[in-house]
Amino acid sequence: MAKARRTTHRSKTGKKLYAVRSKTGKFKDIQTFQRAHSADLRKKSKPEKAAAAKKAAKKTAK
Repeated sequence: MAKARRTTHRSKTGKKLYAVRSKTGKFKDIQTFQRAHSADLRKKSKPEKAAAAKKAAKKTAK
């Protein structure tokens, strides 16, 4: 499954926004850049999870 592409916009106050569109072109989700970016940082990728599990397994084996 492909990751939804986000386009950037600006709010009236000047904050950067991320907008996700549906297949029909309507806005599906709009978030501030700050919230979207911090959520991206909190979420770990599959390789990061695998590396953490490998490190934990190595630590418990000692």
